[in-house]
Amino acid sequence: MPIRLLPPTLVNQIAAGEVVERPASAIKELVENALDAGATRIEVSLTEGGQALIAVADDGAGMDRDELVLAVERHATSKLDGDDLVHIRHLGFRGEALPSIGSVARLTLTSRPRGATEAWSLTVAGGVKGEPVPAAHPHGTRVEVRDLFFATPARLKFLKSPRAELAHAVDVIERLAMAHPTVAFSLADGARTVVRLPAQTGEPQAALLARLAAVIGRDFADNAVRLDAERDGVRLWGWAGLPTYDRGTAGAQYLFVNGRPVRDRLILGALRGAYQEVMAKDRHPVVALFLDLDPDSVDVNVHPAKAEVRFRDAGMVRGLIVGAIRHALAAGGHRASSTVGTMALGALGGPGGWRPPSRGEFPVAIAAQAPLGLAESLPGLTLPPAAPPAATGEPMEVDFPLGAARAQLHETYIVAETREGLVIVDQHAAHERLVLEAMKAALAAGAVPRQGLLLPEVVEVGAAAAARLAEHAALLAGLGLGLEPFGAGAVVVREVPAVLKDGDVQGLVRDLADDLAQWGEALALTERLHHALATMACHGSVRAGRRLSVAEMNALLRQMEATPLSGQCNHGRPTHVTLRLADVETLFGRR
Repeated sequence: MPIRLLPPTLVNQIAAGEVVERPASAIKELVENALDAGATRIEVSLTEGGQALIAVADDGAGMDRDELVLAVERHATSKLDGDDLVHIRHLGFRGEALPSIGSVARLTLTSRPRGATEAWSLTVAGGVKGEPVPAAHPHGTRVEVRDLFFATPARLKFLKSPRAELAHAVDVIERLAMAHPTVAFSLADGARTVVRLPAQTGEPQAALLARLAAVIGRDFADNAVRLDAERDGVRLWGWAGLPTYDRGTAGAQYLFVNGRPVRDRLILGALRGAYQEVMAKDRHPVVALFLDLDPDSVDVNVHPAKAEVRFRDAGMVRGLIVGAIRHALAAGGHRASSTVGTMALGALGGPGGWRPPSRGEFPVAIAAQAPLGLAESLPGLTLPPAAPPAATGEPMEVDFPLGAARAQLHETYIVAETREGLVIVDQHAAHERLVLEAMKAALAAGAVPRQGLLLPEVVEVGAAAAARLAEHAALLAGLGLGLEPFGAGAVVVREVPAVLKDGDVQGLVRDLADDLAQWGEALALTERLHHALATMACHGSVRAGRRLSVAEMNALLRQMEATPLSGQCNHGRPTHVTLRLADVETLFGRR
């Protein structure tokens, strides 16, 4: 078959397959055009999830008759300065969106520039362009897309239900709205307004935070830490959610590069790395992060959809993201999400919600266990002085953030009293975090203190696992775990980290062997060390079922207050729940 040039209509349909995957893709391109035109108000309306109709109206600069004709030509754009594909400062620049949409749908553009006395309208249907005609329209532009994919019916079978397509459209609008808080956005589906985001005014950061709250939720600001870091001319700023303020999917991760919403693999991978020690593997953080850098350092021309970017120094960007988030979370100290307490109160109300208790009835039955003293304190904890705080002029313990220990319930949970309410602490989860942070500090200082076993312990793990442990013996030795091969399928442990001297050596070694099988060669040395430390900390922390003295419980609370990331354990579960006194009184019908 001889080589031939494809006709322009077919070329546009091929391009449309990359640019317009679904109604939300067309909406994204049209709204970006409106933003590039300087719009301060953008209204979007859909019918049947966008398949029957997409209409986008704005109050931007508008187009005259000649510009309208040129706008639907392939690779015609007003957003590039000469032939410069490096210093891109607009959301759109390829000139593919309108001709691509017009090749697979019925496209009508109506526009009027500011100061012009008349508007013009132009129609493109299945790639066939009509002539511009006069129209009545205020200044700005209105784009209507009808019968999406009528010219390429094979694409229709890949569309989801109207409700699913509407959800994708909402996500597109919300992401663009977060990057442009001073612009008003609305999205309607039939007679129902799904999204209404008024323009935010005032100080830029306050305006942005108000827009984030409108999209993510009003509790986001209270459950996120602010970060602002810069390295080699690259600035990362925004808000990172607390580890206990998480989601079941990655849908609430809002990422922007030079104001452009992106779904970049490098950034998503960096997020996983930043939260790996504080969040369960099946949970996802909530973040709104903005990366600002010189356009020379990032390529946004990777894919027609412009959702992916490529960084000149990808390693530096990843390191900046991981380091900035970890530092911000550590600075948050013992904070846990306020929503944890709200969920706990909801659970106490049962499936039907809260109801006032009848006479003699209590919503929860908890048997308090009086704590008993121990011969020695928990590993890594320093017991407070026996003198009462009031005698030494120190604050009363109820004035501390986590309050004063009053009881241990079911030999698992510590109940503490604060001025504003009460705190319930999971003793194992809390101590696990304290042990991990202590071991990380020791590792950073040079070496983890170790304790020789009076009787070396032989652990049967199987041939493959024993080989993995032997291969990483030097790494584990740096963490205070001294082991060596012992026959076929076993290792002998001679030293353990000092804080784990009373821990479960058998379980620790077996879990480490499993972890090593999962690591492969993908993780850097530092990440491998932290994975191993987390496993060790889990086996070295106080278990549920161990009775604690009041002094030990208070020591645990004070150390939690002084330890970074102590609001969650190494697996991402909350270490404590805070209940306000007013909420507790409501549970018992006192309010």
